[in-house]
Amino acid sequence: MADVHHFINGERREGRSGRFSDIFDPNTGQVQRRAALASTAEVGEAIASAKAALPVWSAMNPQRRARVMFAFKRLVEENMDELAEMLSSEHGKVIADSKGDVQRGLDVVEFACGIPHLLKGEYTEGAGPGIDVYSMRQPLGVTAGITPFNFPAMIPCWMFAVSIACGNTFVLKPSEKDPSVPLRLCELMMEAGAPAGVLNMVNGDKEAVDAILTHPDIKAVSFVGSSDIAHYVYKTGTEHGKRIQAMGGAKNHGIILPDADMDQVVKDYLGSAFGSAGERCMALPVAVPVGADTADEFVGRMVDEAQKLRVGVSTDMDAHYGPVVTAAHREKIASYIQMGVDEGAELKLDGRDFSLQGHEEGFFIGPTIFDHVKPNMRSYQEEIFGPVLQVVRAETLEEAAALPSDHQYGNGVALFTRNGRAAREFAQQVNVGMVGINVPIPVPVSYHTFGGWKRSAFGDVNQHGPEGVRFWTKIKTVTQRWPEGEIDDQAFVIPTMG
Repeated sequence: MADVHHFINGERREGRSGRFSDIFDPNTGQVQRRAALASTAEVGEAIASAKAALPVWSAMNPQRRARVMFAFKRLVEENMDELAEMLSSEHGKVIADSKGDVQRGLDVVEFACGIPHLLKGEYTEGAGPGIDVYSMRQPLGVTAGITPFNFPAMIPCWMFAVSIACGNTFVLKPSEKDPSVPLRLCELMMEAGAPAGVLNMVNGDKEAVDAILTHPDIKAVSFVGSSDIAHYVYKTGTEHGKRIQAMGGAKNHGIILPDADMDQVVKDYLGSAFGSAGERCMALPVAVPVGADTADEFVGRMVDEAQKLRVGVSTDMDAHYGPVVTAAHREKIASYIQMGVDEGAELKLDGRDFSLQGHEEGFFIGPTIFDHVKPNMRSYQEEIFGPVLQVVRAETLEEAAALPSDHQYGNGVALFTRNGRAAREFAQQVNVGMVGINVPIPVPVSYHTFGGWKRSAFGDVNQHGPEGVRFWTKIKTVTQRWPEGEIDDQAFVIPTMG
C-alpha cells in the first residue's frame, strides 16, 4: 500500500509528521493507501520553495509561460486515461465523469494559454500636456489553493493554471480523500517545463490550512468547500492580509414552467440531480414545478426513470453513477433522508437500502426522491450533497422564483420554459450568481467566470475567466512625461477633466 506524500521543489517529498489519513476505495469500502498529513513546518518548506522560484518565473515573459501551459495541456491530454482511472479509484465517480472532471480543468488551462493577451494593460496617450498614462498587471507572489474532494482535477486547475500563468508560484492543498490526481498534475507541470518550486503540493488537514492562511509569504488563497469552512478561510485569511476567494455550499433550484419540454426536463434532471452521485456544487437537487399538473407529471416520470438508473462500480461503463466518497459521507446523506421523512416530506423513492452485489461494503446509495418538501424544512435549507432530489411545489413563477432568491445559498439556478420574456426577466431578477435557461447545470465556460452569491461565496472576485486573472494579479498605473527643453520652464499639471 503506497502512501501519498507531498510535492515540493519539483519532486515527491516523504511526509515527516507521522500523521496519516486513510484513502478509501469507495467501490469496496477498503483502505487502499494513506495520505501523509503535513505539519506547519512542512507547509513552510513548500512555501519557501515557491518563494525561491518566484523571481525567475515572474520575470519570464508571458509568452514563454504560455508555452509551458500549452505543454502541460498536451501532457494532461496524453495521460487522460491514467488520470481518470486514478480519480475514479479514489473518488468513486464513473470513468466518464472523471474524464469530464479532467476536461473541465483542461478548459481553464486552455484559457490560461492566452495569458499574453489577458495580461495586457491599458494606455492613454495625451492624458495631459505631454503626459501618458498606462497600467500593467503584475503577479502577486506566492499563492495557494485549498480544494475539495469532489473535483480533484478540475478545481486545482481552476486555481493554479491561471495563477501560474500570471507569473505567480503556487502551493496546493488538495483534499486528503483523493490526492493522487493533484500529485500527478504537479509532476506533469514539471515535465511541461515549469521550474522546480513553481507548483508545490502538501496534503493536510486543519493544521496545513491554518499554516497557509497565516503564513506571511502567502499573498492570495483560493478555496472551494463547505460554507462554514469557506467563511472561516475568508475571515482568517483576510485578517492576515491576504486576498481571498472562498466558494461555499449550494442548494441549486430548477424551476419548471407548464410550457417546458417535459421529455427534456426529465432527461436533464436525471443527470443533474443524480450524476456523480450528487456530489457537485452545481448539481440540481431541488425541483420547483409550477402548477399541480406540472408537478404530478414531473414527479411521476422522475420516479419511473430514476428507478432505471444503473448504480455501479466506477469502472462499470454502463453505470450512470458510482459510490459516494466515504462511509461517513454516505451516512450523512442517509441521515438527511431520514430527516426529510421526520419533517413530513413524502418519500417517493428511497435509496438507503441499495446494495451492489459483490460490493456490499462499498459506499453506494441509490437515487432518492422527495415530494411535497416545504421551505421551512431543515433538509431543504441545508446542502445534502448526494443523489437526493427534493420537489418543492409552487403555484406561480413568482412564488417559485422567490425560493432560490430567498435561500441562504445562491450558487446556481435553472429555469425550464419556452417563454423567452419570462426567462429574460427571471435571469435579470433572481438573486443567484449563475443562471441556466433550459440548461440544468449552468457552469460557465472557462473564458467566463464561476461564482455564486450569498453563503455560496465569500470574497469579491470569482474563479477563472477574466475575473480569475484579476484575482491573481495586482494592477499598477504609471503616469509619465518626457519634458522637452528646460524642466524649470515646464510646470507639471495634473491631468483633469476640466
